[in-house]
Amino acid sequence: MRADIFRPLALLVGLLCTGQVQAQGLFGNRVPQSLANIGAMPGAPGDPGTNRLGTTTEAEAGAQAALPLGELSRAAGRPSAVFGASLFTQGASASSEAPNPNYILTPGDRVAVRVWGAVEAEQSGVIDPAGNFFLPNIGPIPLAGTRSGDIQARVEAEVRRLYTQQVQVYATVLSAQRIGVFVTGFVRTPGRFAGSAADSVLDFLVRAGGVDPSRGSFREISILRGGRQAANLDLYRFLLDGRLPALRLQEGDTIVVGRQRALVGATGGVRNNFLFEVPGQIMTGRELIEYARPLPSATNAIIQGTRDGRPFSRYTTLTELQGQRLGDQDVVTFITDRPTQTVRVTVEGSRIGPSVLVMDRDAQLCNALDYIEVDPLLADTSSVFILRASVAAQQARALAEASDRLERALFLATSPTQGVAAIRTAEAQQISTYLQRARRTVPEGRVVVFSDGRCNSIRLEDNDVIVIPERRETVFVTGEVGMARAIVWRPGITVNELLREAGGLTARGDTRNLMIRRASGEVILDPREAPRPGDELIALPRLDPRYFQMATDLMQILFQAALAARVFR
Repeated sequence: MRADIFRPLALLVGLLCTGQVQAQGLFGNRVPQSLANIGAMPGAPGDPGTNRLGTTTEAEAGAQAALPLGELSRAAGRPSAVFGASLFTQGASASSEAPNPNYILTPGDRVAVRVWGAVEAEQSGVIDPAGNFFLPNIGPIPLAGTRSGDIQARVEAEVRRLYTQQVQVYATVLSAQRIGVFVTGFVRTPGRFAGSAADSVLDFLVRAGGVDPSRGSFREISILRGGRQAANLDLYRFLLDGRLPALRLQEGDTIVVGRQRALVGATGGVRNNFLFEVPGQIMTGRELIEYARPLPSATNAIIQGTRDGRPFSRYTTLTELQGQRLGDQDVVTFITDRPTQTVRVTVEGSRIGPSVLVMDRDAQLCNALDYIEVDPLLADTSSVFILRASVAAQQARALAEASDRLERALFLATSPTQGVAAIRTAEAQQISTYLQRARRTVPEGRVVVFSDGRCNSIRLEDNDVIVIPERRETVFVTGEVGMARAIVWRPGITVNELLREAGGLTARGDTRNLMIRRASGEVILDPREAPRPGDELIALPRLDPRYFQMATDLMQILFQAALAARVFR
């Protein structure tokens, strides 16, 4: 295989084995970055809470739709649930024979009364059309219009008008009148349904399967009696305020659910992510704000819909939205479009003080270090580095592009003979297998901010991680050496002495392929200065392109080294 193909491969694999890549490009030599684990690349399209497609830019702040704390898993996109449809998700419950204490008695209700003492009387039956209940030896007792909970006192008062002493009374309601009510219009299963006079309009709507959310109206429900409208029901008043019309259904009443009116959707930074039915033809932005209840973080809104058969879109503040007129099928997305004034930074490593700092947006690293308390005997303050998500994304792209270029060079190389072509094909397949594993490497986004013990001024970004390494008194020697080990640092110790104490170089090692990695992440590819405490000395493999077997062994060793260095997950 050609040497020009192996040369970039050697450097790429050497950096993988030591857990580092370069921030300015895979083959740079001054601004190193290390490889470790991070989460998904920020700004990936489809993340919940974003309001536009594509990856986010490197701007300091952008519009975003924050989600409620209790519903962080809400899927992004247009709302699909109609407000109020959850009223009818449960099945219909059986009518209770015994009405509640607030039920008002009407003709046809069954009651039972017993009187003993000075007079004996016992009777159970229905209240007659005149509203009376006849009790032997007592006479008719008017009960229509009496609360179910007051029947005992009512009957006792009537009895004591005739028998003032030594009379005991017991009265109770056995059941409310059974009625049949028609439910029609835009419901799931229209028809006639039996129930109790104590049942509400909601009970009969549930028996009919509820309002059809795609065709029926939750705001225009009529109750007809004798061909005339007896009452009108707006379920929004019940959903928002708990109010229902004071109407007792009677035998033969008809409940009619009207056709669905215009719908306006609310999404983004709102508590109520629903489609809301417009009470008239037009809904104002003020009404939508009352229904949707935007979060405190929402500052602006995007209106999307159709006007005169053409797509319509408008961007407004929440104050301007209150005066906007919203039409059918409009969707309003509430977003936060105001830059934050602070950044949140995490501190890891050898520290004494707090692990979280909240600073101004223009805060510099060198100034932030003044607020971090450390023990100077334990902390290596000259090797501080930053972990940054945006740099990790750049590293991942650079690694993927370099792997693609190398793979193209492997498979597109020309061969003079069939024998050479077969060898190159086998080599390319083996290296391609390694590259597939290398593509799964997830960089950590290390930014080297200290050089020669001096802090380089750099502006902090939100969610940066400041890492303060602990002081070490050793130099770790690894790679193509006889025995990878940590060697105690001594003043004046040289690279050759370190290699000798580590057993010397192996057959694949070469003094021209040495690399030093500082504790700060800085990489020195041509080490001419003495190592420092906490450094790593890596002997990179020497690749000979003349032998296929050597290349095969090299790939196996490199993979094992990368695996031992925890480069791969």
